[in-house]
Amino acid sequence: MAIFFTFEGLNLIHKEANGQLPLPEVNEHIAGRFKKANVPSIPELVTMAQEMDVKFIGCQMTMDVLGMEKEAFVDGIEVGGAVTFWELTKDADVTLTF
Repeated sequence: MAIFFTFEGLNLIHKEANGQLPLPEVNEHIAGRFKKANVPSIPELVTMAQEMDVKFIGCQMTMDVLGMEKEAFVDGIEVGGAVTFWELTKDADVTLTF
């Protein structure tokens, strides 16, 4: 399994940004409920996914446009472009995009 991160999604695997992602303002009242329900933080979810051998791929074009270097992201990510995404999805049973 693999996840391809582009644009704002790159913040989920960025070493500094993923621990500081705010909930949208309209949902801030829900933040306490997440904590009470023991929902893992983004960094914890990233670690859990990596432990389950989920491959993380950062979009090279977006990283170049935004001036981001691979070293700014969590360890173990790969970098790829549109062809990489196409290769991942061409025979996939399920593909989710947001």
